[in-house]
Amino acid sequence: DCEGCQCHSEDKRTAILYTLLSQNLTHSRGGRSPAHQRCLCHQRRTVCLRTPHVTCRAASDVLVKTISFIKNLPSFHLLPREDQLLLLDSCWVPLFLLGLVQEMVTFEVMETPAPSMLKKILLDGQSKHREPERTQPTLAAVQRLQCCLNTFWSLDLSPKEYAYLKGAVLFNPDVPGLRASLYIESLQREAQRALQEVLQPLHPEDQGRYARILLIASTLKSIPPALITDLFFRPVIGNADIVELIAEMLYEITGRQLAP
Repeated sequence: DCEGCQCHSEDKRTAILYTLLSQNLTHSRGGRSPAHQRCLCHQRRTVCLRTPHVTCRAASDVLVKTISFIKNLPSFHLLPREDQLLLLDSCWVPLFLLGLVQEMVTFEVMETPAPSMLKKILLDGQSKHREPERTQPTLAAVQRLQCCLNTFWSLDLSPKEYAYLKGAVLFNPDVPGLRASLYIESLQREAQRALQEVLQPLHPEDQGRYARILLIASTLKSIPPALITDLFFRPVIGNADIVELIAEMLYEITGRQLAP
């Protein structure tokens, strides 16, 4: 509920206008207060990309490069197909985010335009016949995402560091349902060992860099796949399943390029 948030008082005037214009429609919703329809508080404010065409194209390019990285790993193709799909479903988001950081993809968001009061009233009676509205990212969620990306940028990783870190993220033996979890664990240890070895000559004075990289990488797993899909890919793919599209890109020779 938004009764305690600061935006409640800001919507009073709009709520009064809405009530005057649609008193009968309000009762049909079960008495839900119009002030609850559009909360402007920080946690619930919805946003969208400021330049979706540019940002979605950049995000699609990063996703294609991410799938290309996985394709070029012989050890991944030695895994059972079921394990490949489980790893793909579990790890595509952190791998994609590492790609965003490596490619220096930045983006800005703006508040999602609200439908006009007249449009709300005219379409209210047709709500049962319309498709459900797509979910929109919240400002708070996007800011958490940008904070994670900024923290990674501060590490200034080299291309080799990115490559071995991606391997350590992809080969995650803790994904439920894996058949070859022991082999996958050995692949992860191998990637982590390679990351340590490349760090020693690059940053001999920074003994804590390896642990810091793994710690920050773990924060990427907390980013919900729905947020990444809704923000970067929903404007392109509509209601399609992003994981199914990624699987097609991985297993088909030509692949399906995502393009706005």
